[in-house]
Amino acid sequence: MMATTSTRAGIYQRQPAGYRAFIPASLPPTPAINLAGELQAALSKADIALGRLDGSVQTLPNPDLFVMMYVRKEAVLSSQIEGTQSSLQDLLAAEAKALGTHETPRDVQEVIGYIRALNHGLQRLRELPVSVRLIRDIHADLMQGLRGGRLAPGEIRTTQNWLGPAGATLAEATFVPPPPGVIADALGNLEDYLHRPDGDPLLVKIAIAHAQFETIHPFLDGNGRLGRLLITFLLCEQQALQKPVLYLSHFFKQHRQDYYDRLQAIRDHGDWEAWLRFFLRGVIEVSGEAAETARKILELREGHRRLITKTFGRAAGNGHKVLDHLFETPVVSVGDVKGLLGTTYAGANQIVARLSEQGILREFTRRTRHRRFRYEEYVGLFV
Repeated sequence: MMATTSTRAGIYQRQPAGYRAFIPASLPPTPAINLAGELQAALSKADIALGRLDGSVQTLPNPDLFVMMYVRKEAVLSSQIEGTQSSLQDLLAAEAKALGTHETPRDVQEVIGYIRALNHGLQRLRELPVSVRLIRDIHADLMQGLRGGRLAPGEIRTTQNWLGPAGATLAEATFVPPPPGVIADALGNLEDYLHRPDGDPLLVKIAIAHAQFETIHPFLDGNGRLGRLLITFLLCEQQALQKPVLYLSHFFKQHRQDYYDRLQAIRDHGDWEAWLRFFLRGVIEVSGEAAETARKILELREGHRRLITKTFGRAAGNGHKVLDHLFETPVVSVGDVKGLLGTTYAGANQIVARLSEQGILREFTRRTRHRRFRYEEYVGLFV
């Protein structure tokens, strides 16, 4: 553990058991964030990029049909940061019950839990602001039935935790968050900071809130995933995004060590500005990538609609209906299509066969029964 050279973000304090834990300073940081020069330029670019992303998603014919894929990608990447091995394809196969097993693998369960918690949190935002109460509620949902779920879901920890390599003891920790007696006040201050009517610009406030939450580390498990969810909830609550389509976990995973180093530099050196530059760079890059994905989705949809109209004849209406369904649920069976269209199994099988002939669907289970088909080009936009 590095020695602190600044008390701007807090202090390391020796505990009765002999270890040193970090006691975070109150927000906002003092002295205040210096938004001049390079940082101000980055903030301006991030605001513009976020606005373009929000606008590009709104141009899609039915944005809600596409949001689930953005949510799935965020869930997969955020869970991978915590060590899970499941991929987007694994998740889609599990949702379509195409894994060839009666049990969903544990890693996939964690991703599904993340999606459930995100959707639950967005629903709760209609009734509650982002607050300690909401955070505890979402944590309980996130940890439901998962490894670590026995570690007091939704309950603020009452014992010390620490961060470090796998198997590291408290004495070997790279960072020791505040002791239990400090957490309530630290979370209360974080909540007050979030709801101050004046003060820092929104993206600055969100970046600071994420870093402070990870420093407090208020739960025994799930802090990383919940801290990343907090970014999404704050963007949506403040209507910077109409839909949850900014998946910063993509950037954090690409630059994982830098992510950890920037957070630690806040604690050791009070370097909020370097963290903000890193965070805003992520917003700029990921917003641009997501906006480009939205453009490609629109292009893909229009191209495949034209193809279906040209080649399906009188069955084009059913082909378009299945295509629209694929943007929300890109893995289907013939039985799914039968239920969607209200037709016979033979009729549904014919539609699936024609979509496969045109290269829109691809069978990936290699079975003669209970086959599953994937909208390959669409899924490829998110991999």
